[in-house]
Amino acid sequence: MAQVISERRDVEFVLHEQFEVGTLSKNDRYAEFNKKTVDMIVNEARNLAVKELLPICKEGDEQGCTFDAGKVIVPESFKRVYDLFNAGEWLAMTEEPQWGGQGMPHVVGQAASEYFNGANYPFMMYAGLTHGAGKLVESFGTEAQKAVYLKKLYSGEWGGTMLLTEACAGSDVGALETIAKKNDDGTYSISGSKIFISGGEHEMVDNIVHPVLARIEGAPAGTRGISLFLVPKYLVNDDGTLGAFNDVVCTGIEHKMGIHGNCTCSLTLGGKGACIGTLIGEENKGMGHMFLMMNEARLLVGMQGFSCASAAYMYAVDYAKQRVQGANLVKPKEGGVAIIQHPDVKRQLLTMKAYVEAMRSTLYYVGLCQDYVHVAEDAETKEKYAGLIEILTPVAKGYVTDRAFEVCSHAIQVYGGYGFIEEYPVAQLLRDCRITMIYEGTNGIQAMDLLGRKLGMKKGKVFMDLMAEISKTIAEAKEVPAVAPFAAKMETALMKLGELAMHMGKTAMSEKVLSAFSYAHPFLEVTGDVVMAWMLLWRGVTAAKGLEKAKKKDLPFYEGQIKSLDFFTGCVLPVTLGKMEMIKATNTAIVDISEDSFIC
Repeated sequence: MAQVISERRDVEFVLHEQFEVGTLSKNDRYAEFNKKTVDMIVNEARNLAVKELLPICKEGDEQGCTFDAGKVIVPESFKRVYDLFNAGEWLAMTEEPQWGGQGMPHVVGQAASEYFNGANYPFMMYAGLTHGAGKLVESFGTEAQKAVYLKKLYSGEWGGTMLLTEACAGSDVGALETIAKKNDDGTYSISGSKIFISGGEHEMVDNIVHPVLARIEGAPAGTRGISLFLVPKYLVNDDGTLGAFNDVVCTGIEHKMGIHGNCTCSLTLGGKGACIGTLIGEENKGMGHMFLMMNEARLLVGMQGFSCASAAYMYAVDYAKQRVQGANLVKPKEGGVAIIQHPDVKRQLLTMKAYVEAMRSTLYYVGLCQDYVHVAEDAETKEKYAGLIEILTPVAKGYVTDRAFEVCSHAIQVYGGYGFIEEYPVAQLLRDCRITMIYEGTNGIQAMDLLGRKLGMKKGKVFMDLMAEISKTIAEAKEVPAVAPFAAKMETALMKLGELAMHMGKTAMSEKVLSAFSYAHPFLEVTGDVVMAWMLLWRGVTAAKGLEKAKKKDLPFYEGQIKSLDFFTGCVLPVTLGKMEMIKATNTAIVDISEDSFIC
């Protein structure tokens, strides 16, 4: 197989032609990241992914993690590759060099992350949560906490997790029961139990740092009374050496449908009354602080789902070109042909292609917006791009993982019966992908976030900024003959989305609020469809310009970009418009049906 994980030419197209990331080097912050350097980084990431992470993916799935008397044993090949990953300083590639990062642009980090996660995202979860824990320390920690923890986390020498969920407090985090009692020395004694903790216990690192949500005794109920604490597996002495075990005990691991290479742990804190944590940030502000890590994790989850889809697409294309089965419909006497010649198989491949390309551009664009926030010279520009990140996060997590799972399902269908067999890679990709629709806030919660919070941010300005950016691409596309017809279809969809957004906003603030939220997920779907169409139109404009000077070998690629746009605007957007009409009608059956009518 020529390529695995991702289509190299498409990654280069998004980075250098669609987004022109080399121009970021004009800013002092990213001065050293010109095109040559960016290509070198992505090549190194690809090599590590293909040569080291991918070969241990199946082994990780088959061996899984095992639990033995409080200890968790990860697949035996993981430790060596984890050390290789950290030696390359990949964990904190976009962070400040002063804390051990490489300071590279986020959009470039997205390209590297696609390869790493596409190769073995259960393995990458250990690094991903460690980075998130480090970001919390960098953003809210005291200078003393930074000195103790930050470089250890960003280097991967220590691991990190995210302790939110409890048996009684899943999506309703405010119902948590973990308690923090303040000690005379300013530390806190922590007691409680947490579940579904990815990477909560393992032996690949010397220490694991747990950011823990807990309620200080006497604090208000609900999320208003939650604080955030750093709770290391081993206490850290003043000189930075490790001290006593900190009474954080793993009581078991989950047996899951997928992501077997990552341990999902239940942890008991302070079972013997000896668990010590230090407050990070302000008292009773823990939920707000943790949202920094949660939003980062949501974007990471979007990347995880997408990476499964990208890899599944690559496998499906390769299989469809090699698998000979049945004759060509219009040439029945010429014998068997590769199944890619059959219209229904090609339909599925083009569906996969269009979504994978649009999702890649969307996730990379969010990374680019993060870079624009850093390099913006005025507050207004910085605020605009920060707002775009906010409103695109539910799409990048919720919509992307929904579509990614569908892409993985199409891959199994292309393989036929072989796709359902574990000897072939697409079965694992489907299983691993499924959790991305659930964790870090189910996709229903992402939809509620879009409707209930993001749509009305800054009195609707953030949503209008998104529409304005899309409108710029439409205006440019109208001047390019090869894509102008598709721009007209895109404009119709955008205008209808704007009208629908106003309707949904008003309905959500009326006595029909429950009806509005019963259509929150369909609203996320149509918003995502329009964002995907935007990215494909942007790609189409870029490809049309590329065709003008393309070499013969590049013609199929550029023409393929325009065909993806043609397919999406001709076959997907009409369905989107129908969905918009359905949402606007706001049928009340969902709200009106009695609970007793659901018979069990």
